Amino acid sequence: MTLLQTLEARLSAALEKAIGEPTAPNLSPAADLRFGDYQSNTAMVMAKRLKTNPRALAQQILDALDVTDIATTSIAGPGFINFTILPEAYAAHAESLLKDPLLGAPQPGEGKTIVVDFSAPNVAKPMHVGHIRSTIIGDSLCRIARFLGYSVIADNHIGDWGTQFGMILHGWKTLLNHDALAADPIKELVRVYRQVNASTKEDPTVLDTCKAELVALQAGDPENLAIWQQCIDVSKLGLQKIYDRLDVKFDHWLGESFYNDMLPGLVDEFLENGLARESNGAVCVFTDDSKAPGDDPFKVHKEDGWTDNPAIIRKADGGFLYATTDLATISYRIDEWNADQIWYVVGVPQQLHFRQIFEAAERWGKHGDFRHIAFGSILGEDRKLMKTRSGDNVGLTDVLEEAVERAAKAIAEKNPDLTGDEAAEVAEIVGIGAVKFAELSQHRLTDYVFAWDRMLALQGDTAPYLQYSSVRIRSIFRKLDAAFDPTSAKISLEKPEEIHLARLLARFGEILPLVLEDHRPNLLANYLLELARAFHSYFEACPVLKSEEPLRSSRLALCALTSSVLEKGLGLLGIRCPERM
Repeated sequence: MTLLQTLEARLSAALEKAIGEPTAPNLSPAADLRFGDYQSNTAMVMAKRLKTNPRALAQQILDALDVTDIATTSIAGPGFINFTILPEAYAAHAESLLKDPLLGAPQPGEGKTIVVDFSAPNVAKPMHVGHIRSTIIGDSLCRIARFLGYSVIADNHIGDWGTQFGMILHGWKTLLNHDALAADPIKELVRVYRQVNASTKEDPTVLDTCKAELVALQAGDPENLAIWQQCIDVSKLGLQKIYDRLDVKFDHWLGESFYNDMLPGLVDEFLENGLARESNGAVCVFTDDSKAPGDDPFKVHKEDGWTDNPAIIRKADGGFLYATTDLATISYRIDEWNADQIWYVVGVPQQLHFRQIFEAAERWGKHGDFRHIAFGSILGEDRKLMKTRSGDNVGLTDVLEEAVERAAKAIAEKNPDLTGDEAAEVAEIVGIGAVKFAELSQHRLTDYVFAWDRMLALQGDTAPYLQYSSVRIRSIFRKLDAAFDPTSAKISLEKPEEIHLARLLARFGEILPLVLEDHRPNLLANYLLELARAFHSYFEACPVLKSEEPLRSSRLALCALTSSVLEKGLGLLGIRCPERM
């Protein structure tokens, strides 16, 4: 249990005793440490409802509260109740954290299942810089949710079915270089697709041929199905290399094709139950007028007022759309995986799509906690969308390669003693970590500038700074003559810097649930930066190895706990720490 949870439990009991009814404690970390560690405004909230003096009510609450073993209390301003944690309480809590593999993290997710849909690239196309956000945010949220006790199913809903396969099938049969396919499958498939696509603009009969190939595929033609499966297999191999490098793992790769057989029955069921109707030959889901127009995803405002904005689930030509597949996907995840929550880590432009899908699923009887975890764009240093000089999307492999190359150069300048395989491994850890942290340290809805020099700096708000902090702590323990067991140490806190370090270490278990409340890994990233800065201040003010016992062991134990929290926190962001830098 965190210190915050302990205070909340005691304050809740005191509130019920003082007010006579269960009351929310409204306890949160104080914005200014001059007013203590935690603060509650519940006396002010309740005084307004009870028509009484808030300071008098605050005193009444404190009279019913006993926290003398962990904190001092005071009343400030119009009725804030402030709590200052005692140094000995922080010390005792730090000792308990050293023995806790969860480092104080609660387990709110026990018995709950979350499906996380993220990354989801298209088959036969290279991953580009735009895939960074979904892939890295989604992976981090999976890691944090698992750590908090949730059963997490990571699903890579790849785009493995669609009109592009008509062109790929035609190109495979007429243009494919099998040697090039073996050397770099995705590069060769992209070349074939682009060449066919260009041909369709010059010769309309080529487009007709591609459409015929697609129709044959959808009808189950054995040759086309075999080629299609090969495309998927070689594409997955190429994608897996990137995921391995990023240390991103999926439990399933259920792409669009997995749901094909479910779509005709789904549309029929929507029609039979009056959830959809035909319009100009297409089958559409319209508004049911249960919501105000401004809140209704099936309404749109135009010059002449509000008008229908239906979701099409079957086109007039009989084809299905993303909406149909996504509804089938929701059904499968609820019925087969018993999902309590389904998270979609997909960019902001798909906001309306998901509002419509979630609403349609609820009407269909597929109830769950559906969440669209939207994110903004990655910009180049010119503050425009990152593109190559030719105007193409920047390849994700190219980004990772450049990150590692730049990291290797920086490390060689800082530590020329690192050479060979060790230098290469450190460059990989630092380079990939820098890309991830540059993403995860941003609010997910913010457009951010991808700036190499800033993200690889050893100072500032970067992964290398945090990795260096971890390395610095490890170097302390390499200087010891004998093994040190931090779990047996008695911690005492005297100087302000060590009290503040213990304060931040206690906050680790408080931060993680907040991350999942609004799906914001940047809260954890910013916490880790604050923790690292507190450690460096502590290390400068509080000699560790030169201290006499028992102070030496106490300070070593704080170093060990800081190392554990830093490494675990970075690990939850998908970032590794090297032994040396």
